[in-house]
Amino acid sequence: MGANILRARFFPPPAQLAGCFTSFYLLEVDLAEGESVADHVHPEWANLRFFSGLPPVVETSDGVVLRDASFVVTGPSSRAMGFRMTATRMWGIGLLPLGWAKFMDVPARVMADSVSDGMTDPLYSAFAPLCGRLSRSAPDAEEQARTICDFFLERDRPVRHGALIYAVNQALVDPDVHSAAALASHAGVTQRTVERLCARYFGFSPQLLVRRQRMMRTLSAFMLAERSNWSTVIDCHYTDHAHFTREFHCFMGMSPTEYALAEHPILAAFMAERTRILGSPVQVLDRPDGRSP
Repeated sequence: MGANILRARFFPPPAQLAGCFTSFYLLEVDLAEGESVADHVHPEWANLRFFSGLPPVVETSDGVVLRDASFVVTGPSSRAMGFRMTATRMWGIGLLPLGWAKFMDVPARVMADSVSDGMTDPLYSAFAPLCGRLSRSAPDAEEQARTICDFFLERDRPVRHGALIYAVNQALVDPDVHSAAALASHAGVTQRTVERLCARYFGFSPQLLVRRQRMMRTLSAFMLAERSNWSTVIDCHYTDHAHFTREFHCFMGMSPTEYALAEHPILAAFMAERTRILGSPVQVLDRPDGRSP
């Protein structure tokens, strides 16, 4: 399996909506009839995923299972989610905090670590028409990417505190930021302000977000190094290996050894291709200014 079963293409969001999205991407998975693969979605920003063909089965760390949803929405996440999929074609849209502020009316903390059927959940009803547009359009990737761009441009609106949200997001991806106080300082805001902004638009407390960044920097380095050795990639801000192991359990729901021994037929190939094209292996390491980390 691996890269041979997966094709990924990435499309730039509209320049007018810079800082709102990680990317628009088309993922096609080729499997024989009756064959399926299982993997985990890493902690990430909110995502809208539109499927043609058989939808996946998604399970949260709390045991919530979603089946038969052609439009799957995940809120900002701090824990890995398991999934199983068959042959499929999927459009994915990653919402950065500024995008959440522009297109969502509910605080991000309310939907943190959740998975929803976007066609039935009223909180995501504004995006349901996009599912219809994609299903009615020809399966031409360039045309469908324009359809997605047009959809969001039609719904563009001013964002209160947009500059502050952007500044906090930009500070968060700085590897030198390893505490809530440093996050506030780098963003040029008070700690109270960063706490309020993070709850409303990022989904989690500043300290948890910083911890998530540290974990995803380490996990991404491990995956891109073909999972050679955890000790060579562990972020320097972990106090020791035991600290890293506890954090890994918290975010991934398993030990580093268990993760290393498991197959990752979708995520390994996707991360490698994302790094090759975008310069960033995972969404939470994406800079809102669009530059490579």
